[in-house]
Amino acid sequence: MLQGQRRRYLAVGTFALLGVIDIAVFALNARPGDAVFALSASGSHLASIHVAAAPACYVLGAITICIAVLRATTDLSARNMRIAIGVALTCFVLALLCWADAANSVGSLNLVLLLQGSLIAAIPLVLGALSGCMCERSGVINIAIEGQLILGAFAGAAFASAVSSLWLGLVAGSLAGGLLGAVLAVFAIRFRVDQIILGVVLNSLALGLTNYLYDRVMAPYSNTLNSGSFFSTLKIPVLGDIPIIGPIFFDSTIFLYITYLLIFAIQIGLFSTRWGLRVRAVGEHPTAADTVGINVLWTRHRNVILGGMVAGIGGAYLTVGSVGSFTPGMSNGFGYIGLAAMIFGRWTPLGAVAAALLFGFSEQLGLALGLLNVPVPAQVLSMAPYVATIIAVAGLVGKVRAPAADGQPYVKA
Repeated sequence: MLQGQRRRYLAVGTFALLGVIDIAVFALNARPGDAVFALSASGSHLASIHVAAAPACYVLGAITICIAVLRATTDLSARNMRIAIGVALTCFVLALLCWADAANSVGSLNLVLLLQGSLIAAIPLVLGALSGCMCERSGVINIAIEGQLILGAFAGAAFASAVSSLWLGLVAGSLAGGLLGAVLAVFAIRFRVDQIILGVVLNSLALGLTNYLYDRVMAPYSNTLNSGSFFSTLKIPVLGDIPIIGPIFFDSTIFLYITYLLIFAIQIGLFSTRWGLRVRAVGEHPTAADTVGINVLWTRHRNVILGGMVAGIGGAYLTVGSVGSFTPGMSNGFGYIGLAAMIFGRWTPLGAVAAALLFGFSEQLGLALGLLNVPVPAQVLSMAPYVATIIAVAGLVGKVRAPAADGQPYVKA
């Protein structure tokens, strides 16, 4: 009861604080004029949205304060609480955008491009989070997502350049991630090494190995091993022509469409198939699973390797899916963010995807704010979405529980 009351007070205080910021910071300091949000992209000519900045911030702040009052006076279900968090964060971001875009001299803020960039930026985070779900649902902690991403990025660039085949680069990146996953599986499952320490070691190994190979092999022969080729944008007919939705979801790189397939395949596989039931049984109670004939060790080996291959695709995206060429350390902590997104998403693929999209949006929002003439440094403004996200997932979502056997080696009796 005491813990529930603390969570309620934290939620009320957070909602109220966000509402006060919307009013006292954004509304009172908004420059005169309208915030203009463009909706045109890829040759479309949709009319822009004009919003009176200060009044909009007042309304958004009032909505958030009403949510705080509702939370203080009503016991909300878990679902309604998540809805309340989403509405409060949305109001905060919209107020921030209205304040930043009002009467600026740069031009309107293109919402379609912002959302499109957010989706693309989230690809490695989503794939890293899905890799974590695959592994941890079977009972193995995968801290090595960062290493799988950087190794996949290196292999993708090297093989795509060497044989002039982007598809082979994609496959090579996936296999490289799977190879590191196999190493993780052998040491964590067979030799029962501490999985967290092992993951950190593998990350350091992958980073050091790719740095060494880049300096000694790739850089001297960059024309043949790091040529910078990458997949071009692929627009899906009909769907890509839908206003607003089309450019965001159906006019992008092939990696986004592969991500769509993996999200649905892993979600359905884990929660709607016999295979998924066995995997979750191994992650929750391996002894009971072994009793009914499930091969616990093989199930874990298979899932860790498959998870590594998924993360390897995310690594290949960093090179052959975006910039083409490899640079040392280009994974930039995405593996750890993907792991955090998996935890925030409660070890479910769809929840992890939602959390990864929040991080992707935060990154793109920081870039967008940097292009606007706001009176505060863009670096400071870009912190706001991250702070809001951390507050939401750390204090408002509630207690999360990992699979019961997560990180526990299994010794067959």
